Amino acid sequence: MNEEQLLEKLQRIEALFASPGSEGERLAAAEAKARMLRRLKEMEAADPPVEYRFTLRDNWSNRLFRALCRRYGLEPYRYSGQRYTTVMLRVPKSFVDQTLWPEYEALSETLHDHLEGVTSRVIAEVLQTEDTEAEVRAELTAGSKTGPQ
Repeated sequence: MNEEQLLEKLQRIEALFASPGSEGERLAAAEAKARMLRRLKEMEAADPPVEYRFTLRDNWSNRLFRALCRRYGLEPYRYSGQRYTTVMLRVPKSFVDQTLWPEYEALSETLHDHLEGVTSRVIAEVLQTEDTEAEVRAELTAGSKTGPQ
């Protein structure tokens, strides 16, 4: 998948979570965002925001999640002392369950698949070797050291 195909796929995922109903391709992105913002405001009226703590697996996931939050006018934050992979957010539970988290997961899976493919291709081309898992052995042998922590 090239970068243009990736962008198209990510835009289709976003449109899926914005609900159907746009009146043309040229206005689809703006309308999708406006629908999502209206939907969020409706949910806030019926379902008051609560504080969530999201623990994301890596910096790439964190950046994607924060950008998605900001796209919908949400303000991600973290408290002093929390890890960089932690994101705090005040948002209605229904918005998290029905929209934000499912959309994040779909976008994240697509990006991770793409990054995995790029990584494997770069390793094969630059290092000219296979990218295979390390051998699994039965037990740690005497005198073995664990690597840097």
